[in-house]
Amino acid sequence: MSVIGISRGSYSYGKAIAEKVAQRLGYASVSREVLIEASEEFNVPEVKLVSAVDEAPSILDRFVDGKDKYMTYIEAALLRHLRKDNVVYHGFGGLYFIRHIPHVLKVRINADMEERLKLLMESDRLPKKKALSQIKNLDRQRKKWSKHLYGVDPWNSSLYDLAVQVGKISVDDVIQIICNTVALPRFKTTPESQQVMEDLCLAAEVKAALIGVKRSISVSAQNGVVYLRATILEYKKYDTEQNIRNIVAKIPNVRDVKIDFVSVPAYLQTGLDI
Repeated sequence: MSVIGISRGSYSYGKAIAEKVAQRLGYASVSREVLIEASEEFNVPEVKLVSAVDEAPSILDRFVDGKDKYMTYIEAALLRHLRKDNVVYHGFGGLYFIRHIPHVLKVRINADMEERLKLLMESDRLPKKKALSQIKNLDRQRKKWSKHLYGVDPWNSSLYDLAVQVGKISVDDVIQIICNTVALPRFKTTPESQQVMEDLCLAAEVKAALIGVKRSISVSAQNGVVYLRATILEYKKYDTEQNIRNIVAKIPNVRDVKIDFVSVPAYLQTGLDI
């Protein structure tokens, strides 16, 4: 029992590889379903979630109802899938949510530029020059998006357990390599690694539930105990804490809540969300 997370560049055969790996292993394949579920659960138009994962952030997004909020919803929906185990997840930056879980095999799939151009030109019937421009633009957007949300470059191979490039290595070879690698003992789910997954999932559920009350809040969980930390205006402290406790009390598997508010007087307000 394991989880495979696949990060893929655009037009790099990543989707096909992920689906074939899932089929060969008998795992569930999860990708766009996460957006649909997040859209339905949190009452957010799917187009906004697609925009959150496909388009680079603007300066305004950092302050007003931006991508961070939508990624919180996507994270909660994604982790709910992955906690079931035996899953191949691909696309939408999900590896950043699970990079510290021991039993997740983190894979990066790239492809030679000629392979990428061939795929795009055939699928969209584009001339080579236009296809090249489109791929380079997508790469820039995704790199900027990743840097904004997580401070990392998705092309950095050190983020992954396995990085492969389609070209000299065929698609079928890549599928075999991934299946062989995930069979290694280190990627098997253990009670300890599953607890890490459960803690992350619970923290994500809590953060998503609180996003309308307090966007800038640190949330973690350990064995059912939820830890919250935030900076807040002094006069809002009591009402906000009561509101938070009422919301979190309704979330399954929460045993206790520990809240650490750093309160500041109104005249020292320096941010938009305190």
